[in-house]
Amino acid sequence: MSTTTLGVIGTGMVGLGAARRAVDAGLNVVLSNSRGPGTLAGPVAELGGRARAATPAEAASAGDLVIASVPLAAHERLPRAELVGKTVIDPMNYALYPGFAVPELDSGELTSSELVQRHLADARVVKALHNIGPKQLLELFRPVGAPDRTAVPLSGDDPEAKKEVADLLDVLGFDTVDLGTLADSWRSEPNTPLYALPYVGRPPAGLTPTEFVAWVQQAPGVPVSAARIEELADTVRGPAGFRMS
Repeated sequence: MSTTTLGVIGTGMVGLGAARRAVDAGLNVVLSNSRGPGTLAGPVAELGGRARAATPAEAASAGDLVIASVPLAAHERLPRAELVGKTVIDPMNYALYPGFAVPELDSGELTSSELVQRHLADARVVKALHNIGPKQLLELFRPVGAPDRTAVPLSGDDPEAKKEVADLLDVLGFDTVDLGTLADSWRSEPNTPLYALPYVGRPPAGLTPTEFVAWVQQAPGVPVSAARIEELADTVRGPAGFRMS
């Protein structure tokens, strides 16, 4: 694998979870967020000598691969110039809440990753790490060949970029299942059988969306095979967007 440094833009639970797994797997990480490197002293200290803080533009430049773990509503603030030619992992999901809606997503004209690719026109976007929670990412990794190795889906328009991301995920301890192009990435988005639940099992009945998110964030990980991912991906497209109400 050619990736030795993972650039991380956005240091919420997803970004920090990916950074933790990358450092533990022997990679270097460059952390960044919208508030500036000075706010990242704690996470950098916790991650150790393989981590450093930077601006989003610096993290984009430094990363052999870059994970853009920002809210979808902030995707237009990603540093386009520094991401030219880069493979960008997109773990963003469309969540509807008061004051934020995207008609092109609501109508099914685009997937959220196609929207991101439109903004990052000269980068190579690969949808991945969007349907598994950070806690499960840090619990379910296994060595190559382990009988209970978990698989995660990915989608993208560039075969070489998808291979780069698959190679990274292999190093992080996961198999991958290629679901096709970014237009096909809806198969693993919210409101599909592949979103979150395969990795945590059945939630308690009667949870609100907010309670469901909190439950997933704390649930023990459940291994999921590549064959099961392929089975669950064979589904019908439903409404776009996780409802946050």
